[in-house]
Amino acid sequence: MLGFLPPAVRGALSFLVLTINTLFWCLLLFVLALCKAVLPFEAALSRLDPLINGIASAWTRCNSAWMRLAHRTDWTIEGVESLRYNDWYLVNCNHQSWVDIFVLQDALNGRIPVLKFFLKAELFYVPVIGLAWWALDFPFMKRHSRAALRKNPNLRNDDRDSARRACAKFARTPTSVMNFVEGTRFTQDKHDTQASPYVHLLKPKAGAMAMALNAMGAQFHSLVDATIAYPDGIPTFWQYLCGQSSRAVLRVRQVEIPLEFCTGDYENDRALRKSFHRWLDEVWQHKDAELGAMLAGARRV
Repeated sequence: MLGFLPPAVRGALSFLVLTINTLFWCLLLFVLALCKAVLPFEAALSRLDPLINGIASAWTRCNSAWMRLAHRTDWTIEGVESLRYNDWYLVNCNHQSWVDIFVLQDALNGRIPVLKFFLKAELFYVPVIGLAWWALDFPFMKRHSRAALRKNPNLRNDDRDSARRACAKFARTPTSVMNFVEGTRFTQDKHDTQASPYVHLLKPKAGAMAMALNAMGAQFHSLVDATIAYPDGIPTFWQYLCGQSSRAVLRVRQVEIPLEFCTGDYENDRALRKSFHRWLDEVWQHKDAELGAMLAGARRV
């Protein structure tokens, strides 16, 4: 609808609408979060959580609406038909851009419960939205460096305890626990520095996924393995706001989660840990091949 405007103007208007939409729903969210703080009882929480998740879902629907008003989005979505809203899912996706989050939310909103992300602890201090993530019970992970962990191994417990506390809250109502297993956005420089064995992906980091499975794996219906491809190149967030990143392909498949990963001790059982890494590597090899095929197929269109 706004395609006649210069890209920079569309970008500025899109950012303004995104900000207004976020502030509006965050104000409602903070009211309910305050109710949770003063009424920390199971009976109250079981009623408040669906309302809070509903606000997050409404925020996503409004985002989808203004996206379509601001610029044309040519997104191909595959494999979401069998997903169920009233169930628990562990969601995994390759990570290339902030745009990934908008693609996932637009495609999965209303099909599965609201996505809850594992976030870096520093993101808690992002104005307004950091507090909103806290109200939604997003787990904030400190992600200590290897050097810090070698110096103080007990630091490993920080993230594990944070994940378990969050997942205990997720058990109250159907939830989708989202994790970008690569831990950071893909760039060719990062790929080369890692000497990644995959063509289109960085090496997966198993820790956060293993913690989520250990905390509430038996509740997960399946792993929702999502793969996003951008045939015209990976867009920046600003390009997305300006309407200069129209094409995306999202393909979803459900993967059965082996029961032993939900009941075993990932931290202390070396054999289980090796088995988990093999399983995750198989998931990643499939994703790498699929992403290559998706890019090749979309570019021929």
